[in-house]
Amino acid sequence: MTTTQTIAPALRIPAVNRPVAVLGSVVVAVAVNLVVWLIGEAAGGSFEVVDKGVTTYVGGSGVIMSSGVPLLIGMTLAALLSYRWVGVLRVAQVVGSVLAVATIGLTVSATFDTASTIALSVMHLVLAPVIIVGLEALRRGLTA
Repeated sequence: MTTTQTIAPALRIPAVNRPVAVLGSVVVAVAVNLVVWLIGEAAGGSFEVVDKGVTTYVGGSGVIMSSGVPLLIGMTLAALLSYRWVGVLRVAQVVGSVLAVATIGLTVSATFDTASTIALSVMHLVLAPVIIVGLEALRRGLTA
């Protein structure tokens, strides 16, 4: 009797150095979030919110800043701390992902239209796998 097993291919995450992990993650997150923003615009999202009589528009530059800056700061901090303790990368994967998903509540509680709320929420969700994969690539680069 012969048994045949089929093994699904696993996601291959390369081993990279600190600058590539940090900057690569930021570029990927910003690019994907700009695509999500464009899809939201095409779906009729206004990306405008009125707070205390002031209308604020979340445009492409806002997406770049909101996606790129926190990710750049967090990943850079994790990369620098990894000089002393490589285990911080696992902690940063969890903390960063949880924060990215948890802050969806801020978007949902704002008074955006439905298409804008969905697109902005998806942008938060995009950050979680980017953080996990980027920090895993960095960890593999340090332990290889």
